Amino acid sequence: MIRFRPARREEVPQIVALLRDDMFGQGRESGDMDRYVAAFDSMRQEGGNEVIVGLDPQDRVVATYQLTLIRGLSLAAARRAQVESVRIASQLRGQGLGHRMFADVEARARAAGCALVQLTMNSTREDARRFYEDLGFAASHTGFKLYLDT
Repeated sequence: MIRFRPARREEVPQIVALLRDDMFGQGRESGDMDRYVAAFDSMRQEGGNEVIVGLDPQDRVVATYQLTLIRGLSLAAARRAQVESVRIASQLRGQGLGHRMFADVEARARAAGCALVQLTMNSTREDARRFYEDLGFAASHTGFKLYLDT
């Protein structure tokens, strides 16, 4: 049984390991843990921006997602829940954990008064697309990104 809760600072290395356990994350996630810990601390101070972890019975981090609550004016001033960095340990994929994770996402979004949950995914992830559609997500928009030099 996996339980979900907000991540703790000391779990950042385990979360980053999950982000790396992915065909895209292998090349883009660095080994500089100070950068990730600083970002985690900053997110905690912002409020409305949280990393959630899924823990196995031995309290190992085996899943993670980031949930950001966004207040807006469109859609009659609807509040949104933005989901990012969805990862499940490779050895546990295909066992229903994703469905349990998104039940947690939906429960947290509803509790926060959100009218919708939104996410983006890399367009080459066909398995992920089918998964999200199975959950009831609709591919309603086209997303764009502009990477800035920092």
